[in-house]
Amino acid sequence: MQYSGRYPFFDFSKVETYPIADRPNKLTFDQLVWPAQVRDNPPPPREDIEHIAEHIAEVRTTGRATGRHVFWMMGAHAIKLGHSPLIVDLIRRGAITLVATQGAGSIHDFELALLGETSEDVPRALPDGLFGMARETGRIMNDSLAEGNRRKLGYAESLGRMILGVEVPYRVNFRHPEVSILAAAIGQGIPVTVHATMGTDIIDQHPGFDGEAKGGCSGRDFGIFAAAVCDLAEGVVLNVGSAVTLPEVLLKAVSMASNVGFPPHGMMTADFDMRPADCAAEADPSRTEYYYRDLKSIAVRIPRAFDGHGHYVQGNFIDTIPQLWSALDRRF
Repeated sequence: MQYSGRYPFFDFSKVETYPIADRPNKLTFDQLVWPAQVRDNPPPPREDIEHIAEHIAEVRTTGRATGRHVFWMMGAHAIKLGHSPLIVDLIRRGAITLVATQGAGSIHDFELALLGETSEDVPRALPDGLFGMARETGRIMNDSLAEGNRRKLGYAESLGRMILGVEVPYRVNFRHPEVSILAAAIGQGIPVTVHATMGTDIIDQHPGFDGEAKGGCSGRDFGIFAAAVCDLAEGVVLNVGSAVTLPEVLLKAVSMASNVGFPPHGMMTADFDMRPADCAAEADPSRTEYYYRDLKSIAVRIPRAFDGHGHYVQGNFIDTIPQLWSALDRRF
């Protein structure tokens, strides 16, 4: 990456990396949660999640001909908790029609597919400057985005194709492509998008970091996402753990869709998070809820603006994601 301005600029070429095989990870393949495990030991149902699942089933059963969408927007924690197999299953069964995540989600998905492990111990690695410096993650992902940008592809499409075995720009031996959410979406032919920012992801620390490539590919993903929002009327949006990025992306995209004549009327939204929250307080600047972008945009403002219905599902993802999968499993 070149810079010709007036300010001191970090020399990325001096960064030292290490083999990812040497890194201990908090999530290993044997900790993944598989559909059969949840089916054999079903979690207790929750009324609010059952209601959301019933609506999704109605949308997908009666709306196939009209293209009604079910968006699954997510941060990285669902992957880090081992729930990728459940999400992949819902993609393959047609319960989800679009997947959106941010940079961290793409990294954990990539690493899980590459070696069956992910999620390093940050406090342990940080003092020695080792946090985020696993060689293969930075090199391969940046190479894929550089090639994707050259081909004018999106971020998720570049990585998803590589995980599926396409040369973007070369083939990589992924040990567990079957648990990749990006690859599953690409394989099913549904939109999958990554909404990345600069300097927030470990691949940005590496010598091969190319901001133009990352921004170009992610910018195309925003265009893909906005096009899908134009078909979101009477659809469903699930936001699973993205506190800021994806709520803001959806907010801008629904404004764009409305601007060109495709407002998403009648949508249902559901915001999944751990913290207790009162949706009625989102308009009061003296309350903490006013400053939660996910609560404000996903559960209240967007559905209210388009005569839809918003929900907030409070709970630990360890419980709520299997509960949602189980509820959908009984309906698909």
